[in-house]
Amino acid sequence: MGQLSFSGQSKNLFRRHCGQVTPLAFTGNLYYNFLVLEKKNGWVRFHAVQSIIVFGSVTVAANILKPIPFIGLGLSSAVYIIGVILWIILMVKAFNGEMYKVAWAGDMAENIINSSGRPIQYAEPGPPPEPQPEPAERAETVSEGVEPAAERVYRPAARKHIYGNREARIAGSAIAIAWSIALLIFFNFFNRYIAYYYLGTSGGTTSWMAVPVLTAEFSWWLPILNATLAISIVGHVLLIILDRYILREIIHIVIDVFAMVTVITLLSVFPFNFNVIPNAAVVTSLYFAVPALLIIIIFGTAVGLLVRAIRLIINVARGAAHYE
Repeated sequence: MGQLSFSGQSKNLFRRHCGQVTPLAFTGNLYYNFLVLEKKNGWVRFHAVQSIIVFGSVTVAANILKPIPFIGLGLSSAVYIIGVILWIILMVKAFNGEMYKVAWAGDMAENIINSSGRPIQYAEPGPPPEPQPEPAERAETVSEGVEPAAERVYRPAARKHIYGNREARIAGSAIAIAWSIALLIFFNFFNRYIAYYYLGTSGGTTSWMAVPVLTAEFSWWLPILNATLAISIVGHVLLIILDRYILREIIHIVIDVFAMVTVITLLSVFPFNFNVIPNAAVVTSLYFAVPALLIIIIFGTAVGLLVRAIRLIINVARGAAHYE
């Protein structure tokens, strides 16, 4: 096959997109390919090496934890969820051309790249920053031999944006995606672990026994939960790609509505059988506490939804419907 060649602007564009795509390659050989093919740009090589270290460590740790009895699968899943969060954060950072280091992995990658004789380019070239206007100052013009005119009245300009930190919003959406994925996995494949546990003896061996507390009605409610979690995942992916105030508020309102409907349905179906617990006092407490907790969640979600909707309407009316 012929060798690709790039010149001038095309070469810079190629390198920039290499840096953007590098964290996207969560699996496979793409990291290695970037490391081998890109010989000169330390910025791209840094992201490739850091990604190999981070996600290689995630894979090794998950496989070490997985064989542990009872809790191994849960710990392994938690490690992979952390990996997903890191993947999203690194993807966004690289897309924005930022040199973002992940604790020890970033330092190790930096040492590897610097030792190769190709120092890291810490910032991708971009247009020079636009000069910021100086804040308006109150001034009085006094002509020679003339007293100052009538006192001017200065009013602060109306706020035209919503203060916030884009990185914090992206991190919040990444955590929400990982949490939704974790709930999807748990409730669809590990719901049998929602049970009453006790030490029992079978065949002369004492071990933990589990009696499920979920009833058949749980399968009726599960599709509603899955739909809500899927909407949450898709919504937060959109928010990472399109960081717009109005879009964010509308998506959060939609997610909150679905979440409230899901909890209301759970309260109506109530697929729990706590009578398998031999302690009558505990059974009575659970039959009181669980519905009370669900009602509190419904009420809190409704209040938060109402506040968010009113705040959105007010900000739109004031013309302050975009981020700083």
